Amino acid sequence: MTRNIRVEKLSQQPVEEQMIELVERKGIGHPDSIADGLAESISRALCHEYKRRVGAVLHHNTDETQVVAGRSCPAFGAGEIIQPIYVLLSGRATRFFEEQEIPIDVIARRTAREYIRDTLCNIDVSDHVIFDSRIGTGSSDLQDVFKRKVPGANDTSFGVGYAPFSETETVVYDTERFLLDLKKRIPAIGEDIKVMAMRSADTINLTVACAMVGRHLDDLNDYLETKEVIVREIEENVCNCANREVKVQLNVADDPESGSVYLTVSGTSAEMGDDGSVGRGNRANGLITLNRPMSMEATSGKNPIRHVGKIYNLLSTQIANKIVDEVEEVGEVYVRILSQIGKPIDEPHMLSIQTTLKEGANYSRVQSEAEEIANQWLDDILMIQEKLMKGELKTF
Repeated sequence: MTRNIRVEKLSQQPVEEQMIELVERKGIGHPDSIADGLAESISRALCHEYKRRVGAVLHHNTDETQVVAGRSCPAFGAGEIIQPIYVLLSGRATRFFEEQEIPIDVIARRTAREYIRDTLCNIDVSDHVIFDSRIGTGSSDLQDVFKRKVPGANDTSFGVGYAPFSETETVVYDTERFLLDLKKRIPAIGEDIKVMAMRSADTINLTVACAMVGRHLDDLNDYLETKEVIVREIEENVCNCANREVKVQLNVADDPESGSVYLTVSGTSAEMGDDGSVGRGNRANGLITLNRPMSMEATSGKNPIRHVGKIYNLLSTQIANKIVDEVEEVGEVYVRILSQIGKPIDEPHMLSIQTTLKEGANYSRVQSEAEEIANQWLDDILMIQEKLMKGELKTF
């Protein structure tokens, strides 16, 4: 099969050599990430239920989930939720297949409860969260496309990915993951962790916001001492792996003299003041990267069968990583994939590969190898669908 794949040499200053680099990650307990996680888990649950009942994944999109903040009264050694967090589960899903009605709302609410219970250990899903399912009925005129071996694109849209991560991007991603692991030893760490990095030349400045759980802290002094321990742990376990100098600041809005600190009951700011929406946080690779091209598509919650806004963002990242791993002469790799509505998703309107080259690189060989890798992934594009339904690919 001849596909529209173009490989071109990219002449630009690599991100690692630019003076200023800005990178952000919203952790799994951030309200926007909660919305992403709920949307994706419900989509995955619907996929399994559709396949179990009718043998195929039917039309659905659950990417309109909203998290509306509650109210709380945090305190050292205690604290309570005053008004529950409100979660609106919305989007579209196929409710009827032949003579069978599928209990979409039951599946959605059950899945949402399980996701919150597994993700936010200080939340009581019975008392602290209201789950309201308002998922509409899917468009029947789109359902027949699911019967194709290779489905047609649902839209004319694009996805974008790149590789490799810069050092700053790696530090940001690893910091949030490290803190979630550190939580096993320091239970006062909440899941709502936001990491913002500003690299200026060879210094990486990390601003970390971490919701602290009041019932695991005795008083203000305990809070401040725990902050110092967390900063030291980040410096010793994450920053030491970097070649550049890394400076860490934690909860910089704290005002200990007035007693104003980042204290929560549940470990997430969604308990009071911060709402969340699907697609407003991390991109498909888990980061927000202002020095890189990004798609504004909300990846989480879109169906994994034919929604190119989801599939192409993930596919482009897989292709970019594969090229970096297997083609020694490349530096940075950027992949952009454009669809045309109705056309098979393995035949994109354009698959553009842009790459910087190392000194002395054989450009013709790079072009040939990069194009071959892209073709291999397009041949195996249904693998993306399977990995998504199994939860093997992260969408935020």
